[in-house]
Parts: sequence; structure tokens; C-alpha cells
Amino acid sequence: MTKNSGQPKMKHELGLLDGTMLVAGSMIGSGIFIVSADIIRNVGSAGWLIAIWVLTGFMTLTAALSYGELSGMFPKAGGQYVYLKEAYNKLIAFLYGWSFFAVIQTGTIAAVGVAFSKFTAYLIPAFSEENILWKLKTGVTDAGQDKFFTISAAQIVSIVLIILLTFINTRGVKGGKFIQTTFTLTKLLSLFGLIGFGFIALRGDIWHANWSNAWDIHNLSKDGSITTLTIGGALGAIAAAMVGSIFSSDAWNNVTFIAGEMKNPKRDVALSLAFGTLIVTVIYVSANVVYTGVLSLHDIANAERDRVAVAASHVIFGNIGTYVIAVMIMISTFGCNNGLILSGARVYYTMAKDGLFFKRTGTLNKFAVPQFGLWIQCLVASILCLSGRYGDLLDMISFVVVIFYVLTIFGIYILRAKYPDAERPYKAFGYPVLPAIYILMGIAFCTLLIMYKPQFTWPGLIIVLIGVPIYFISQRNVKHEDETVTDS
Repeated sequence: MTKNSGQPKMKHELGLLDGTMLVAGSMIGSGIFIVSADIIRNVGSAGWLIAIWVLTGFMTLTAALSYGELSGMFPKAGGQYVYLKEAYNKLIAFLYGWSFFAVIQTGTIAAVGVAFSKFTAYLIPAFSEENILWKLKTGVTDAGQDKFFTISAAQIVSIVLIILLTFINTRGVKGGKFIQTTFTLTKLLSLFGLIGFGFIALRGDIWHANWSNAWDIHNLSKDGSITTLTIGGALGAIAAAMVGSIFSSDAWNNVTFIAGEMKNPKRDVALSLAFGTLIVTVIYVSANVVYTGVLSLHDIANAERDRVAVAASHVIFGNIGTYVIAVMIMISTFGCNNGLILSGARVYYTMAKDGLFFKRTGTLNKFAVPQFGLWIQCLVASILCLSGRYGDLLDMISFVVVIFYVLTIFGIYILRAKYPDAERPYKAFGYPVLPAIYILMGIAFCTLLIMYKPQFTWPGLIIVLIGVPIYFISQRNVKHEDETVTDS
């Protein structure tokens, strides 16, 4: 009898539509509604705003089309973790998985959860982040002011949301699949509607003013002052601006994590990646074109709390626009978090199977899902919600995310040499040129951040490097367990 005999196995219940909705739904959270304000402050012009989104879309599409080959070669749970292990070694794969668990996935879940709460507060003011439910004095600032650790209603609502979606996903993949497909279709239709009405409401004077000097790159301060940039400063500004757009476009690879539950993973994972990223790229670029047609650059840069979509909806729909956007973002973030929660635990499950994560994470419950992995993911995301530091962590992790994307795509070249005769139902589009372009663009992005925005780089690297001793400790424990079994 085999070791796993009698244990539940993952059910193949997800089709092409489900996979595409997971890609699009996991990508579209709250970023598209807010990060354009920061991008405009960095680059200062309509042309460069759109260029940032087009550049990010090109990188995302290129990466997704490249991952199609890997998903066909390794159509099982774990996705990117598995690709890194096969191309390199278990250490590199573990460092990705560790970063994924410590902040990439859990931090994103926390940030999206709090975004849901903040926009719910438009409809129910009691859920506002200004509604402080509890505070504890933690010290005094250099200026002599008291420092407090606070818990707001928004944080509590976000934790309740995360717990609810986690519970639903522990009851089997069907519930999560239904939520994902329903909410993603709703938000896609809503976004296309917003864009359509936005084009109808375009204002000629605003459009002309924004696009008359579209390629003059500069910093645009909230007070309206302009800072001229050197060539180096301009490159740094582009890299800093892309931190937001890359975060908003991330999580497209989540469908690779649930390949073990796809009906036809060798075909449908690759197609889901292609269709999902293309749909989202079109939406993101179109939405930003609308922003530049209804709001001045000053209004985009100075949108209250960076809520550009709210300001734009006021122009498009009038006073009711605030509520329109609030409902749209509630739908968007609810569906986004469901996709993140559903897929993330599959990575920890596969890591546990390799002896690199908590042993219980490598088991499935009676509904054939990794319940323990779902709950520990829920715990870490909830702690990050309470810490209030998830936003800072996510700003700093974009650097690490792109590094792992670069390593994974370079892995295609390694695996072509390593396993030349392996079955490849789908081959990377544009190979070897397009994957190489992505690698060069990713390296350029990371290099510019190191040079001009180091605060976005070293904290993320520290998180990754903390995983090195954890890896060797876990391997020593696994070796000790194996020796104990052998001796007995």
C-alpha cells in the first residue's frame, strides 16, 4: 500500500472560463482605482502615464505567454514554485515560497481586504478607518507626541472578510470557483461600463490640456510645483512609477498554483494566462485614457487619498459616482481576495510535500482542499491587517516579485537544455526573443530601483534572505526524520 493511499486527492473541477476568471479576478483589486495618482506624481504627463501602463501590460503579457510553456510541462499544484524547483533547485524554490507566504500573497490579501473595508465605508460610515475601536500607547515621538497602536473598524472588517472567504474555500473548490467566476464577470462588465461612459463624458478642453505636452517627463508635486528631471532622474521616476502598476498587475500567475484542479491543465492554464492578462491590460490602459480625458493632471495627482476613480466617476456620473465606484471596488476586492486565498494555499501544499513547509499543510481535508494551508495563510494575512504595515511591505516587495519572475522565465532556457525531449503542449510565444526582452526589462527595472529608489529594494531582499537559514533548518529536520524512520 502506498503512503498516500486512502487520502483525498485534488478534484479536477476547473475549466478554461474558471481559469481565465481567476487570472483576471486576482489581478484586478483596488490598484487600478488609485495608483495612477502616484504614477502621475512621478512622471508628470499623460503620455508617460499611459506608457507606464502599456509597458507593464507588455511585461505581464510576455511573462504570462512564457509561463504557458512551463504550465504545460508541469501541470500540477504549486505553479511557479514547481517551475523554480525543476529549473534550479529546492533552495531557490523555497525562497520564493517563503517570500510568497511571508508577504507576497498574504500582504496582498491584507491590502485588498482593507481596500474592501475602506470603500465599504462609503456606504456604511461605521466601517471607516477613522473609526478607531481600540488604541494602545506605544511610546513618544522625537517631537514629543504620543505614539499609538490602533485597531480600526476597517481592519476588523477586512479580517472578517478574509476569514469568511477562507472558510468558504475550505469547503471545496466549487464554492470558491462560483464566487470567483461570478464576481469577476460582474466587475469586468462594470469596468467596461465605466470605461464606456467615461469615453462618452470626455471633455475636449481637459483632453487637449493633458495631451498637448504629453511626453514632458517631470515630478508633479501635490502643490502643483514641477521638478525637472535629469536622464537618470527620469529613469528612476519611471521605475518608481512602475512599482504601483506592477503591483496592480500582479497575481496573474495564481492560476498556475491550482493547475492540479484544472480539467485540462496542459491546455487551459496557458490559455487562461493569455486571455486573462490580455483582458486586464486592455481594461487598465483604457481606464487611464479615460482618467486623462475627464480629469486634469493636477486633479489626478491630488485625488483625495489617491482615489482617482472616485474623482473621475464624479465627472462621469455626478454625485452618485462615489457610490458607483464604492460598489465596484467592493465587488472587485471581494472577488480578488477570493482568488488570492483559493490559489495561495496550493503553493504551501506542494512545499509541504517536498518537506519544506509545515507537514499538516501537505494534507487535504474531506473536501479535497489544503485546509491547514488556507487557515495559516488567513492567520498571517490577518496579522498584517492589524499591523498596518502591509502597504509598505507591498511597495518593497515589487522588486522581489520581478526578480522571481525573471528567474522563472530564464528557467525556460535552462529547461530547454535540461529536458530537450520533454513534452511541451505549448511553447513560449516569441521564444527566444520575447522571453529575453522580458528578462532584460525586469533586470533594468530592478537595477533602476536599486540605483534610484533603494527603499523599495533592501527590505524585500531581507525578507527573502531570512528564508535561507529557515531552509537549512527545515532540511536538517527532514534528514533527521528520515534517519529516525530508517533506524526504526
